[in-house]
Amino acid sequence: MLLDFHTHRPDATAALISVDPRHFDPQPGLWYSVGFHPWDTLLPITPGDIALLEQCAHHPQVLAIGETGMDSLRGADLETQEALFVSHLQLARGTGLPVVVHSVRTAQQILAARHRAQLTDVPLAIHGMRGNQHVARTWLDAGCYLSYGPRFNPAALLATPLDRLLIETDDAPVTIHHVATLVAHTLHRPIDTILHITTANAQRLLT
Repeated sequence: MLLDFHTHRPDATAALISVDPRHFDPQPGLWYSVGFHPWDTLLPITPGDIALLEQCAHHPQVLAIGETGMDSLRGADLETQEALFVSHLQLARGTGLPVVVHSVRTAQQILAARHRAQLTDVPLAIHGMRGNQHVARTWLDAGCYLSYGPRFNPAALLATPLDRLLIETDDAPVTIHHVATLVAHTLHRPIDTILHITTANAQRLLT
């Protein structure tokens, strides 16, 4: 059972742990996503690094690619970030895995890159969703899942269909039950319902 869709805590259980492939050290009973964060583009990502990512992506405990994406505030220029992001999309298509996306003010650029690369069939989950309801609708219209942490725009959450909803802790010092409580309060739903729905969504996306 996977409750927390995205975390960086290396010992998290019932969670999808996001790791750089250079630090991938799978532990029994844990689940992972592997990828190069857009902030990593400040230093060159070598062909050897990409080969390592491909190797890790085939590990049975890896359920997704990422986090990867584009960030307009940090990292290399967006052209460099886009090239790396597209390489992750290509790997995701080849492995049949979804992609966990980091996006800071780059929704249009990410969706355009996905379209140009003819990889619109690769499923995306937008982690740490904090944008407003218009940004949420942009992602949703493109078929994406939205993953909410402890900080979110209530209007965006209310605009998210329950069958596209995920929850996460990311790097916040909170439990996934705390996040579920916040989401449940905003949606006027029981916390057990939110945990059930988001777990089912994660399992559907990742299997």
